[in-house]
Amino acid sequence: MRNGGELLVDSLVGLGARNAFGVPGESYLAVLDALHDTQGVLDFVLCRQEGGASFMAAAYGKLTGQPGICMVTRGPGATNASIGVHTAMQDSAPMILFVGHVGTDMKGREAFQEIDYRAVFGTMAKWAVEIDRVERIPEILSRAWTMAVTGRPGPVVVALPEDMLTATTDVAPLSAPAAITEPRPDPDAMARLREMLAGAARPLILYGGCNWKGPGTAPIQRFAEASDIPVVSVFRYQDQFDNRSPSFCGEAGVGMMPHVKRLIREADVILAINNRFGENSTDGYTLLDVPQPAQRLIHVHGSDLEIGKIYRPELGIHAGPNAFAEALGALEPVTGDWAKWRAEGRAAYEAGFDLPDLPSPVDMGKVCAHLRERLPEDMILTNGAGNFAVWSGRFFRFGPEARLLAPQSGAMGYGVPAAVAAKVAQPEKTVVCFAGDGDFQMTCQELATAAQAGAQPIILILDNGIYGTIRAHQERNYPTRVSGTTMAGNPDFAALGRAYGFHAERVETTEDFAAAFERALASETGAVLDLAISPEALTPRQSLSAMREAALAAKQTG
Repeated sequence: MRNGGELLVDSLVGLGARNAFGVPGESYLAVLDALHDTQGVLDFVLCRQEGGASFMAAAYGKLTGQPGICMVTRGPGATNASIGVHTAMQDSAPMILFVGHVGTDMKGREAFQEIDYRAVFGTMAKWAVEIDRVERIPEILSRAWTMAVTGRPGPVVVALPEDMLTATTDVAPLSAPAAITEPRPDPDAMARLREMLAGAARPLILYGGCNWKGPGTAPIQRFAEASDIPVVSVFRYQDQFDNRSPSFCGEAGVGMMPHVKRLIREADVILAINNRFGENSTDGYTLLDVPQPAQRLIHVHGSDLEIGKIYRPELGIHAGPNAFAEALGALEPVTGDWAKWRAEGRAAYEAGFDLPDLPSPVDMGKVCAHLRERLPEDMILTNGAGNFAVWSGRFFRFGPEARLLAPQSGAMGYGVPAAVAAKVAQPEKTVVCFAGDGDFQMTCQELATAAQAGAQPIILILDNGIYGTIRAHQERNYPTRVSGTTMAGNPDFAALGRAYGFHAERVETTEDFAAAFERALASETGAVLDLAISPEALTPRQSLSAMREAALAAKQTG
């Protein structure tokens, strides 16, 4: 006989879960008690705030392809954790959020911390469910795990009433996940795809998603290179394709480079693989007409719900990304008169790494140039949201072993928890988090989680004293009228890092960075480097003053 908490934990072990992130609560004490006996098999990573815990689970799922597990208490715990659920959904990352709940005998009375989880998470997650009977734990958990990883991966929310967790049963726990193969592309569809590409004048491959396995996009790379077709990633998935390939031409994301917009807009045939056509990757849905694009569109996705959701494809292929990549790699390459088209895209991508000197004590262009040479091939970079994220997103060349954990949802505070989760999942890797000073302060308390778990990354704080993205929008739309974007009273970040047990120091000049970073790499307790960044260096190619002056001139002439 097991109680519900034991049955849940034993089933998670059987499914292959190795880490769970969370904040304790009295509503799921039976689960916490069961976790006492699984240390070294299924470890509970004690976090400091539920938002940080859910970010860790979302990042863990994105990195490993297995559901990131998060455990929180009812009411405030669940609502705090909602940010990670939203992030996992927009990232298409597998995640399961377990929420302690009021007893079944109290439901519907607005009991202490009671909320309706189906109503709260119904539009935010792939599925929101409550387990009312202890015997149904294996059944519902199996469905939740399967739903999290199949089709378009994403988050599932499971509510656990307190009395259900303490009830006992002789039902056996799960012993393994269901073995579900990806849908494979139809051979006739692949023949049609090749025909469309061969008849193109300007073909383009656009890919995305995080659920790549085994060889990943390598077969797509072989086909693209053999066919001389340019390849573009969607927002924040450039790490899933070898950026050193002559076919790779950049990322379609926030602040999209002009040459990437041109590639998408001027392509006559687009092969879109595993992407959901988000706002950022379509420049606000302007690069392709809704619902019927001028480009001939081939849309491949593991979920039939994504095909035709926004854009009507000429050819829709219901196939998982890995099964499709294998089939594409087996196709005979196509040939056409588009070599110049691809070469111009690649040259523009390479030129994007050339930067002027920046008006800042620490020049991030030079910092990134140093890091490109110094970081190992299997680096993991993380970031939250803000103008600073351009550095980790656009000024590194990701090889096949490197990873980028960055939120498509634009969630501030993601970077630090994501870096902790990466060190938990792959402690041998060099993990570097890029964080703005505002972004860092959203979740900096999770440095304590990192220290307790022995999962301490290197954190670079780009410290410019402003909420940079919002300031940029202010200066473009309301020049000189600064409101609510200046942060006065920031702490001594180096002292704060040391207080959490990290090696920490302030870096005042570009010339000081290389030596400071070597000390960070050598530290056995992670590192926090507080970089002195001028607000003027708000973007890589336009200063804050130039932005303001351009906006004022436009107002005067307009």
